[in-house]
Amino acid sequence: MNPVITCIQLDIKFGDPAFNYEQAEKKISQVILTENPTIIVLPELWTTGYDLTRLDEIGDISGKTTTRFLSELAKKHCVHFVGGSIAKKQDNSVTNTMLIINNKGELVQEYSKLHLFKLMDEHHHLISGQTKGLFELDGVKSAGVICYDIRFPEWIRAHTTQGAEILYVVAEWPLPRLHHWKSLLISRAIENQCYVVACNRAGSDPNNEFAGHSMIIDPWGEILIEADEKPGFITAELEIEKVKSVRKQIPIFDDRLPEFY
Repeated sequence: MNPVITCIQLDIKFGDPAFNYEQAEKKISQVILTENPTIIVLPELWTTGYDLTRLDEIGDISGKTTTRFLSELAKKHCVHFVGGSIAKKQDNSVTNTMLIINNKGELVQEYSKLHLFKLMDEHHHLISGQTKGLFELDGVKSAGVICYDIRFPEWIRAHTTQGAEILYVVAEWPLPRLHHWKSLLISRAIENQCYVVACNRAGSDPNNEFAGHSMIIDPWGEILIEADEKPGFITAELEIEKVKSVRKQIPIFDDRLPEFY
């Protein structure tokens, strides 16, 4: 079965998890009715925004609150979640962590952002993850990465050489670098011959204006659907067999020579 994927492009309220949970639940209920997705994707740090200096106060301890929130919605609506990312507090540290919840409400995978973005002071308030973002939903091999990670093609390739056919990207990408956002995502799709499902946030916080422009890109690098800069959502059905077809037509994975890289 081909997945039907909806990206919800939220305008996140800075430092207000209660509001953001409530807003997300309303948006999720809306897209369930209108889009009938099998997978819903949320943006990066959608519960807190980039209120980094207060993460000790507003972060989610062990991710339990968000995991429970998404699990209940997953079971209620029989939908999978690529749950954006959250500020996960644990052992006197905080990670920027993606939660993957299946339609039975089970936590399938966690991925904590590997590459911290120093221009937004992430390295002062967060620690890097240590593992890959590989997972499966409905038998489709997939990978999840977070925002700045897409500037490291070798990190993306580390997932697609292990079979990932869909790359999920969740982000709070700023508007001044919108051109980079689009160019990098298209490049990652073409060079890895995979679908790229990219969910960015909309709106602004006290220090940044964000780009929106969530998009879903096919393995040829063609944009199937793209949002504008406003809050909203986009939906597309992915033809998973197209990944295999493209990889067979131009067999880059067979022709790699990693011993020279």
